[in-house]
Amino acid sequence: MPSQSDRQIVRHLARIAAVLEKKHGDSAVERGNAPRFDTHCAFAWDGMEECLKAVDSFAPLPLSCLIGIAGQKQRLYDNTERFAKGKPANSALLWGARGCGKSALVKAVVADLRPHHPDLVIVEIARDDLWSLPALAALIRRHADKRFIVFCDDLSFQADDGLGKALKTLLDGGLDSKPDNAVLYATSNRRHLIPREMTENEARAAIHSREAQDEHIALSDRFGLWIGFHPVTQDQYLAMVESYAVYFALADKKSGQTLVREALEWAAERGGFSGRVAWQFIQSVR
Repeated sequence: MPSQSDRQIVRHLARIAAVLEKKHGDSAVERGNAPRFDTHCAFAWDGMEECLKAVDSFAPLPLSCLIGIAGQKQRLYDNTERFAKGKPANSALLWGARGCGKSALVKAVVADLRPHHPDLVIVEIARDDLWSLPALAALIRRHADKRFIVFCDDLSFQADDGLGKALKTLLDGGLDSKPDNAVLYATSNRRHLIPREMTENEARAAIHSREAQDEHIALSDRFGLWIGFHPVTQDQYLAMVESYAVYFALADKKSGQTLVREALEWAAERGGFSGRVAWQFIQSVR
């Protein structure tokens, strides 16, 4: 039976073969799939087609609804505003506890700034499409009048998948320099982007494993801005529930005491507090 590494290699080869085959025809832009920057600010990158697909449903929660992360909110907002104004800015790694609003914050910041900076664009790229970053970088260079935030949610690596090296295209650049009009924002549960098997089995950390681990740590060091997110307390969780309840005008449906009691019961069933749990609870009572 083929190993996981073998299957990953086969998938990467299949993608490369498809891209090479497509190169014999017209490019995605030439076929009429030019990004609609005049009507959209959010796009999803399709690595196989090498094109941006507009996201029609981009409507994140307002920043005011994101409770308990004031410091993280301000740091990312300031960095993004600098970038939107054409000033030097850092790529950002948002790391830490699950469900604490990392990806929601990225999207909310972009939505808040976009009315004042119409050239600001967010492009989401799936982890499995990171191999195609050079093609995305080339497209970004062709639209030098726009400011691109390339966003990879839940970034992680296998020990031998090689995708980490592709990220250097937008972090450091190689022989082909990084586009001046792009920064990379990524979320991860791990500060150093180290593959799980490297941290959970110290006994197997031979020299070659240590070198691979150092390479991943070096990759996270290339993000100029690190923003940490930490587990949510009960008081913070209830504040999040209250914020969402106000936003969705739920006072007519639930009294304050009832909302608190049901929110705590909901969290107990899910084994803890987080922004995601608060959001899921509100969805159940809307």
